[in-house]
Amino acid sequence: MNVEEATKIVIRPYITEKTFALVENEQKIVFLVDKESSKPRIIEAIKTLYNENAIQVETARTIYGKKAFVKFDSSDKARDLATKIGML
Repeated sequence: MNVEEATKIVIRPYITEKTFALVENEQKIVFLVDKESSKPRIIEAIKTLYNENAIQVETARTIYGKKAFVKFDSSDKARDLATKIGML
């Protein structure tokens, strides 16, 4: 997957007070993603864009669009990525 395809799948991080707590407590970062994207494609796009391995993805459809709750190996990796993308 190239960067252009990945940016079409992962639109942007979704930042709220609850998502800050998810980074620290559950090693998860929430992204708004394309409504047609699948979980394996989301994992691949995260790897392409941020060079981090996601271990699990949960999705939910909301009024804001489709959200992907992406879980990482450790809270350190989640915190570092959150800092890198400007969440923290």
